[in-house]
Amino acid sequence: MNDNIMTKVELYAAWGLGAVFSLRMLGIFMVLPVLTTYGMALKEASEFLIGIAIGIYGLTQAVCQIPSGLLSDRIGYKPLIIYGLLIFAIGSMVAATTNSIWGLIVGRALQGVGTIAAAVMALLSDLTREQNCTKAMAFIGVSFGVTFSVAIVLGPLFTNAFGLHAIFWMMIGLTLAGIGITIFVVPSSNNHVRNRESSIVRGSFRKVLNNSRLLKFNFSIMCLHVLLISSFIALPIAMGKAGLAVSEHWKIYLVTMLISFFIVVPCIIYAEKYRKMKQVFMGCVLMLFFTEGLLWLTGDHLWWIITGIQLFFIAFNTMEAILPSLISKASPVGYKGTAMGAYSTSQFIGVAIGGSLGGWLYSLQGTWLVFMFGSILSAFWFLISSTIKFPYYLSNLRIQLSLLSVKDTELKNRIKALPGVVDVIIIPEEQTAYIKVDIKKSGRNQLESLINSQ
Repeated sequence: MNDNIMTKVELYAAWGLGAVFSLRMLGIFMVLPVLTTYGMALKEASEFLIGIAIGIYGLTQAVCQIPSGLLSDRIGYKPLIIYGLLIFAIGSMVAATTNSIWGLIVGRALQGVGTIAAAVMALLSDLTREQNCTKAMAFIGVSFGVTFSVAIVLGPLFTNAFGLHAIFWMMIGLTLAGIGITIFVVPSSNNHVRNRESSIVRGSFRKVLNNSRLLKFNFSIMCLHVLLISSFIALPIAMGKAGLAVSEHWKIYLVTMLISFFIVVPCIIYAEKYRKMKQVFMGCVLMLFFTEGLLWLTGDHLWWIITGIQLFFIAFNTMEAILPSLISKASPVGYKGTAMGAYSTSQFIGVAIGGSLGGWLYSLQGTWLVFMFGSILSAFWFLISSTIKFPYYLSNLRIQLSLLSVKDTELKNRIKALPGVVDVIIIPEEQTAYIKVDIKKSGRNQLESLINSQ
């Protein structure tokens, strides 16, 4: 049997957890392009409070992200996922039944409390063998990107047909479907094995936060989502002022998303295959600066706004794909899960800042001030990014050890002597070796052969 072929359990885990994650995020993303227009019909609504309603989801996500990851180690991953989905459903019900902006803010805050990302990734690592875990996680990453693209198009269409509250009712149905998939489709993990590549390690945050390169990548994902959320506060309004009816916005999102998909995939392949990550990264930040400046200076000219949306989606989708890879490459060996926890927290802090600040800026002077701020932020981000020493093209491997190998005091030195191996830690209590390596020089098979020969 080929060990690299996914088993039935692994396929159920990947498809099931991918579906749960995507169903949860579909409604969240659908709200983005419509809340600033349709949300103004709510009682006591203002541009600033609409921004708060958008951003507060990110704030509660950021606060709960790491605690929920640590809690899942105690109560179990499936119970935590179900609990998180139930909280999310309650928040959706609050938002669906309110006619006030304050009720919407409370509902969105509750939605953010129901965080499940850390538990999903940890359960996935429990249910898949090491050689297939990366493939399964990549599948969830791809499903996340597809969900975002579909939701941005579907949101305006669905809201125009059924109203804003219908999105939140739909979220409840999707969440209940996610709970059903978690209970009846996703396999249970009978043997939890600590995997530092997907789990947060207690007491390790200082090690991650002291890494200046990781801090700059975390700053990058924060800036990216500040720009996303603040731009989505202004863009629907800008298109409306330029003469495009709200009911027609979905057409712009559909075309620009499709075009960006065909451009983004080659960019990612180019960055990884030809090791041009820095060039692609810096190019995207520069494109975001140009995009925000274009939207700022062109006012109500529809075709320039559409051009700006197109450029924004190309840069955003590319950065969203390559930043997790950069975090993986830059994270200290054995602490990738902790690094990703800090990264996710930074991402949701960006959502919180983008919503509240974008709404406030729009309430002061309108869309041009939002885009001017985006241009200034992008310029500052470019300056910070220019100081990043981009990581080598390394992979993180986790290899299970036998009891005999754990007792071998020279094993670590022999592994480090292999070509391309940069760092190794061996955790005896986990019977695991974590290795940071250039897999073009020493692959998993070569490392396992060395370890198993003892």
